Amino acid sequence: MASPYILVLYYSRHGATQQLAQLIARGVEQVSGIEARLRTVPAVSTVCEATADSIPDQGAIYCTEDDLRYCTGLAIGSPTRFGNMAAPLKYFLDGTSALWLSGALINKPATAFTSTASLHGGQETTLLSMLLPLLHHGMVYSGIPYSEPALLATTTGGTPYGVSHTAGPDNDWEISDSESQLCLATGKRIAELALQLSPLQKQPPPQ
Repeated sequence: MASPYILVLYYSRHGATQQLAQLIARGVEQVSGIEARLRTVPAVSTVCEATADSIPDQGAIYCTEDDLRYCTGLAIGSPTRFGNMAAPLKYFLDGTSALWLSGALINKPATAFTSTASLHGGQETTLLSMLLPLLHHGMVYSGIPYSEPALLATTTGGTPYGVSHTAGPDNDWEISDSESQLCLATGKRIAELALQLSPLQKQPPPQ
């Protein structure tokens, strides 16, 4: 049987959300018996005839429906767009009706992460916007508990609704120590929850 995995699915424009995804994946890998699978989604073009290669030039490969179908848990990330998730990620989620109809994601744990230019640039609303379709899929949402010291210590990103990062007006601020700690803790927590909830999940990974 294939190893259980956490799907770390993200869209990143300037690289900050990708860095968060990589840190969360490191946290997942701290838990034995489960691995992280990094995936991204293609940009959405306003040009009707525009096409993109099936494999991106750099970073993670594009997510497939089966990547999502057979995950044991999900961490989903996007930069904020006017307090909401970015269109490419929303477009991908809008195409998951078959998974909703089959109940493939029911009882799988999920969490969300985001990056904004400013501290109050919509971090919490963006996380909540990603939460909504996950609840419709029957997933079990996991935020960050206040037992994580970095959640109270942070002066940049970090919310009880999920991991966040403040990237600055030029998207060049480094991920802070507190943000990094919350990424690692989130990855570890979602991995542990996934292993505990796996007996309640509908579909095992393919052989």
